[in-house]
Amino acid sequence: MNDTTLPTLGQALPEFTATTTRGTLTLPADSAGKWLVLFSHPADFTPVCTTEFCSFQKRIKAFEELNTMLVGLSIDQVFSHIKWLEWMQEKLNYTIEFPVIADDRGEIAAKLGMVHPGKGSNTVRAVFIVDPKGIVRLIMYYPQEVGRNMEEILRALKALQVSDANCCAMPANWPKNGLIGSNVIVPPPADVESARQRKQNYEGYDWWFCHKPL
Repeated sequence: MNDTTLPTLGQALPEFTATTTRGTLTLPADSAGKWLVLFSHPADFTPVCTTEFCSFQKRIKAFEELNTMLVGLSIDQVFSHIKWLEWMQEKLNYTIEFPVIADDRGEIAAKLGMVHPGKGSNTVRAVFIVDPKGIVRLIMYYPQEVGRNMEEILRALKALQVSDANCCAMPANWPKNGLIGSNVIVPPPADVESARQRKQNYEGYDWWFCHKPL
């Protein structure tokens, strides 16, 4: 459990097969052709995690519209997951539609570096965004005390997809950046001549800081 390795950006998501609340799941094989948001939570029947699950479920259609699978995970047994999801349905009127991995032996969490050394066997609040080829593209880590912002996860997912489709970089707070609004940043020029022509072809503050609308 202590010998954990955090996957790096640009690396393939380590393959694993898991028991979930919706049957057996093998990742990244079962998410091939789709984006994947794999997130861990510290434990079932905890207040912050409950608010997060309801928040993810509230936005599940937005994730689906972005061709994205949502998958949760914690070091709990599947019967605990099932009972917790039943409680959310009965008490909060939220039916959790995405699968939740029961990593009761902690093997997947250890493989993905999700275990918080100072918090016993609990998983941290990790988020892995994985592209349709199974490559880890973005990682977010939160402590147990701070719940995640699902709008930021959606924003980051959209930004990755737009960046891939348009060969561009995304500014801070995109699509509401304080300097360039919803524009995206043009890749840097490859040579001196391209740099000279850059501001003739694009809006910008300098040849190294040019932008364009989508």
